[in-house]
Amino acid sequence: MVLAADTLRPALDAGLQALGLPLSQAQRVLLLAHLDLIAKWNRVYNLTAVRDPVQMLTQHLFDCLAAVGPLSRELARFGAGARLLDVGSGAGLPGVVFAIVCPQLQVTCVDTVGKKAAFIGQVAAALGLINLRGVHARVETLSGPFELISSRAFATLADFTAGSRQALAPGGLWLAMKGKAPDAELAELTPSLDVFHVEPLVVPGLEAQRCIVWMRERVASPTA
Repeated sequence: MVLAADTLRPALDAGLQALGLPLSQAQRVLLLAHLDLIAKWNRVYNLTAVRDPVQMLTQHLFDCLAAVGPLSRELARFGAGARLLDVGSGAGLPGVVFAIVCPQLQVTCVDTVGKKAAFIGQVAAALGLINLRGVHARVETLSGPFELISSRAFATLADFTAGSRQALAPGGLWLAMKGKAPDAELAELTPSLDVFHVEPLVVPGLEAQRCIVWMRERVASPTA
C-alpha cells in the first residue's frame, strides 16, 4: 500500500492546527513521506499492524506529534545538539517524527530487530535526515550519553529505565509514552527514580487516553 499524500494532507493540517504545531510545509511533506515508507515496507519488515492510511495518521503520527510540544519544552534546558535515544523504535515512532519536527535534536533509534533498525537507516537516507540514525542493538549495550531517552509502549517503566540507565546523561530525562496513567508500573519503580510529571496528552481524532511519564534520577539530599 502506498499512501496518497494529497488525500491525507488536509487531515494532517487539521491535526497540526489542533495540536498547535506550526510546522513548515517541508516538515509536513516529510511526515507524510515517513508514513508512505512505513506503508511501502510494512509487508517486508512487519512494522505495524495498522494498515488503514487514516488510522495510521491518527494512531501513529498524531499520537507521536502530541508529544512534540512537551518534548520541545524540555529540550529548552539542553539547547541545540541535544541527543535523544528512542528505545524499541520499530517504524520510527516517535523517533523519526521527533527528528523531523525538531531538527536541532540528534536522534538515535535503537531496535533489537535488524530489519527495523535498517528501516530507520533507509528513512534517514530517503528523507535526507542527517540528524537521524538507526542502531541494531540491545539498549543495555549502548553507553550514550543521551540527554533524553524515549519510548512508546515499549516495556514497563521499570524495565525501560533499568535497561537504559547507563545511557542517560547526567541531568537527563526519560520520556515514556503510555496509554492511561500506568499506576501499577509507577508503584514498582525504585526510590532512586523521580517521576516529576505524568502529563496527559490529547491526540486529535483519538478517544483513548494517552500520557507521558517524565522521569529522572533522584538527586540525593545533602546530609545535615
